[in-house]
Amino acid sequence: MQVPAPTDISIITTYRCPMKCKMCNIWQNPTNPKEEITAKDLEILPNVKFINITGGEPFVREDLADIVEVAFRKAPRVVISTSGWFEDRVIALAKRFPNIGIRISIEGLSQKNDELRGREGGFDKGLRTLLTLREMGIKDVGFGITVSNNNSADMLSLYQLSKKLNMEFATAAFHNSYYFHKDDNVISNKEEVCNNFAKLIELQLKEKHPKSWFRAFFNMGLINYIEGNRRMLPCEAGTINFFIDPWGEVYPCNGLEPKYWKESMGNIRQVRNFAEIWESEQAAHVREKVRSCPKNCWMVGTASPVMKKPAYIKHPLKWVLRNKLNVMLGRPVCIDKQWYDVGQDPRQGDLQPR
Repeated sequence: MQVPAPTDISIITTYRCPMKCKMCNIWQNPTNPKEEITAKDLEILPNVKFINITGGEPFVREDLADIVEVAFRKAPRVVISTSGWFEDRVIALAKRFPNIGIRISIEGLSQKNDELRGREGGFDKGLRTLLTLREMGIKDVGFGITVSNNNSADMLSLYQLSKKLNMEFATAAFHNSYYFHKDDNVISNKEEVCNNFAKLIELQLKEKHPKSWFRAFFNMGLINYIEGNRRMLPCEAGTINFFIDPWGEVYPCNGLEPKYWKESMGNIRQVRNFAEIWESEQAAHVREKVRSCPKNCWMVGTASPVMKKPAYIKHPLKWVLRNKLNVMLGRPVCIDKQWYDVGQDPRQGDLQPR
């Protein structure tokens, strides 16, 4: 059976990072700059719809512009995830690539952000960078929050700020994985956090833009994840999307944990073309592992592609239309999170004991 071409790539450029986030230990496990993949290594990548450049902190890379240049030859849309700590470097890159997307991670209002990200002044740097990018006319800019314990109320304030500034706003929640070098991220105040996500969902459904309505569905998936339920839609990591780590290893996603499983599909430095990895027996083996993966992850990198997939889009679309109508008629939103049976292995995304 022919393997479909991927549409999304995430490039983990480095595990070096100036921040000291409480929800992520990447900064305690930095990569050696001499071992990190180069722009030349990335020439092997296939053409796709979207590339996310992430880290660690991508802007520690002195050759980041070279990496971005290759990325734009491979995809029409390229977005960099950053802390915004290196203000001048972000602005300089945006001047060179005005079509670049920039997402700055902000974990709360000023005091809470700096506490969670472990560096004083991080909020000010991030916000100032966003404002400068907007003044420059960079269109694809925004910020996002990783909801952990005790910052979900700030999420609502940051959402309102994003609307005032006409910027994108993304959400995530605590996850454990090899990527974060964490296995103890647990949301303890689930009721408070889920209630605040429910408030955010209602606010997003009141917006005029359909994109925000589907983000509301995504956030319902985060409630479902936080409550420990089975993943709502299938995970097709390693089929629709893939991650490349700083050494060139190709993984289906960044949510893998060795205690469950963790296997690479191949290394871009060890092949002549990407098809040797994508169409290999090892890649097929990894995809089989994904189909029965017990983790119920709900991260944008793997949730968004399946939400948009023609075979599955009817489920979020039906929910969006019904709840948009509820909001218009003054009715309450139905947070009716559910597992959509589309023929996937029932073991996938189900951490509950069977």
